[in-house]
Amino acid sequence: MPGGPFLMGSEDSPYPADREGPVREETVDAFTMGATAVTHAEFAVFADATGYRTDAERLGWSFVFGGFLPDDFPPTRAAAATPWWRQVHGADWRHPEGPASVLDGRDDHPVVHVSYDDALAYCRWAGVRLPSEAEWEYAARGGLEGEPYPWGDERDPGGEYRMNIFRGTFPGGNTAADGYRGTCPVDAFPANAYGLFNMTGNVWEWCADRFAPGARVLKGGSHLCHESYCLRYRTSARMGNTPDSSSGNIGFRVVRGPETREGREL
Repeated sequence: MPGGPFLMGSEDSPYPADREGPVREETVDAFTMGATAVTHAEFAVFADATGYRTDAERLGWSFVFGGFLPDDFPPTRAAAATPWWRQVHGADWRHPEGPASVLDGRDDHPVVHVSYDDALAYCRWAGVRLPSEAEWEYAARGGLEGEPYPWGDERDPGGEYRMNIFRGTFPGGNTAADGYRGTCPVDAFPANAYGLFNMTGNVWEWCADRFAPGARVLKGGSHLCHESYCLRYRTSARMGNTPDSSSGNIGFRVVRGPETREGREL
C-alpha cells in the first residue's frame, strides 16, 4: 500500500452508534497488507508449530450461526440480541460448525472462531501485526473516494456478485445466489484496485484499534450480513467486540510496516 491521505468514514451509516462519521481526512504511511485473510491452512501451520490453543478451544465453545446446525440440535444458549447465534460446545477453528464438523475442502477459506487475542498470538509468531482501522479502510477503498464498496457505488454492478454476503431473507432463507452459504475461498471474488480480496463480506476482520472500552474494532462485514439487520458490508462500516470473543464469521488479515499510534496494540 503506497500510503498517503484519504477520506475515512461515512455520513450515510444506518447505525449511528457505530460512529462511522464524520468523514475526515486521515493519512497512513506506506505498509504491506496480506492480499487475503489468513486461511485455515496458514493458521494450522502456526497452531501445529507452537501448540497454541485458541480462546474457543480453551473455553470449550464458540458461537455458531443457527442455520448451520441440524434441526435436532439440542437447545443451547442464544445471544440475547441476535438469537440466530447459538453457543455450541466443541465449536472452534478446527470444527467451525461444532464437534462433528471438519475442515475438509476448506484449507483456502478464512480461519474463523479466532479472537482478537488469538490473532495477536499469530501475529507475534509470524512477525506481522494487525492493521489499524485507518490502514484497513484505506486499503479496502482501493484508491476510490467516498464509495461504499471496494469497487464503486453499486453492490452488484451489472448484476455481478462481487462479495459473499447473505442473499435472500434473513435468517432462514439464504439463496446462496453468490455461490456460498458459508465462508468462501479467500480469493473467490475479484480483487480491488490494490490487489486485495474480500475486503467486504466473507468474514469480519480484527483491527488493532479500540472500538470502546473493552472492545476492539472489526471491519468488512461477513457472509452473514444482510441489509435487513446488518448493512455493514461497506468499506466504512465498523463493529466492536471483546478481545476474547469468537464466532463462525470472524477472522483477520495481517500487515507489515511501521506502527502508527492508532495501530499499536494498546
